[in-house]
Amino acid sequence: MAHTWVGSAMEHVGFSDWLVIGAYLAGIMAFGLWRGRGQTSTRDYFLGSRTMPWWGVGFSIVATETSALTFIGVPAMAYGSDNLTFVQIVLGYVIARIILAVVLVPHYFKGEVYSPYQLLAQAFGPAARRTAAGLFLVAGTLAAGVRVYVTCIPLQLMLGFGPEQIVPVIVLFVGLALTYTFFGGVKSAVWVEAVQFLIFLAGGLFALFYIPSLTAGGLGGAFQQAAAGGKLHWFNPAFSLARPFNLWMGLIGATFMVMSSHGADQLIVQRVLTCRSVRDGRKALVLSAVLILPLFLIFLLTGVMLWVYYQQFPNMPIPLPEARPGVSKNDYIFPIFILTAMPSGLKGALLVAILAAAMSSVSAALSALSSVVTMDFYKSMARVQRTAAFELRLSRGVTLGWGALLMTVAFLTSQVESVLHAAFALSGLTSGAMLGGLILAVWWRRGNAGPVVVGMISGLVVMSAVHALPRLDWTKAWWDRVVGVTVFWPWYTLIGTVVTLTVAELVRCLQGRLRAAPSAA
Repeated sequence: MAHTWVGSAMEHVGFSDWLVIGAYLAGIMAFGLWRGRGQTSTRDYFLGSRTMPWWGVGFSIVATETSALTFIGVPAMAYGSDNLTFVQIVLGYVIARIILAVVLVPHYFKGEVYSPYQLLAQAFGPAARRTAAGLFLVAGTLAAGVRVYVTCIPLQLMLGFGPEQIVPVIVLFVGLALTYTFFGGVKSAVWVEAVQFLIFLAGGLFALFYIPSLTAGGLGGAFQQAAAGGKLHWFNPAFSLARPFNLWMGLIGATFMVMSSHGADQLIVQRVLTCRSVRDGRKALVLSAVLILPLFLIFLLTGVMLWVYYQQFPNMPIPLPEARPGVSKNDYIFPIFILTAMPSGLKGALLVAILAAAMSSVSAALSALSSVVTMDFYKSMARVQRTAAFELRLSRGVTLGWGALLMTVAFLTSQVESVLHAAFALSGLTSGAMLGGLILAVWWRRGNAGPVVVGMISGLVVMSAVHALPRLDWTKAWWDRVVGVTVFWPWYTLIGTVVTLTVAELVRCLQGRLRAAPSAA
């Protein structure tokens, strides 16, 4: 039976809930501004003076890569037909961090490195650096703007706003994260993200144990019912490029995906760069590896508990809103439960957990995007040495500009459905090119920028084709006939990396032959 959103969510959010939400927002803003005081240079603003404790950075990494969509979307997967199979993808998340901690982190601390794209400049010159940085800016801006929009949809509904009121929600949401990031830079962002991680972890744990307390049989009975219904199924050894989720997709595809997102993407790398030393950077990544598997397991099991709850109370209305671009009906299951089944006060605490997950990803994007513009483009191209005070003012101005741009992208996404799907795919389309470029910079280091730039662009073009051709009406039949499989997103980074490395080597060899030809003649 189809359900629509009935009544205003404001009816479900009481005074005590608003009090909890208001106290959180006031407290987190004050904490962020206090922690970010004393900024005097870009080193303070973008590296936190390299004084951040490894454990805080580890918490921040996990908060940065998760969002309100994790809090909402991961339980929805387990509530639906995916059960616990996403755990296999998270195995790759863990493996990748261990690899990066061992082999890549030492390269970040050779000199005053502000982004991974500096490593390309050291190996091949500015063209390779700007190509990789440009890929990050385009993909990062669209992905962050889309994340803001999709996050605002459940928040908008939960706070009782209508569809036409998405703009003020976007402005308020981005504006809050922008305020402490603007004044305090990455130091404020990392400290606030660390606190926000603890908040949404506590929220997830509370939900996991609270939901089965409402069912017959309690926690033990809920797990027995879930097992009988096949909801605890997590292992799928069958290899597939198309069907989610299987063991090989996690061990291979997700490993490459996270090696890119945590090794070649400024969003995460910037957090590692705030650590005091190589040792602390490694410890931060390893801590995030230790935390990420139980975190996802908590939210997956929360989805399973929601399934048990609604199995036992089949007559309870679930007023699901209509699905929107990028958000399925199941994505509303957890928010609807919070609004309709939780007591006042506790409801506010869970809403705070969702806000914490959402704000952490926005502040991280603002800091990362502004640092790349300032350091990888402006400062590397500037011919005149500016004062530290001028560069700090410029950095804050760039941060403000990116905040406005994220609001704009989020609004445009709400108007044009195709933008949403393209933007979500774009991060996967560029991740292989960026990882391939970084591998070439760290371990290949032969030739000039030409082969590297051509390789990265080729990786982007090929992955764009892999994503688009099976989905376009006028190419879908041809793709199905010739290729026969639509590649699922966890494989994108691996394929893009292989293409980037292969093309770069072929172009380098071709350059060598062309140079040798005149002398041979």
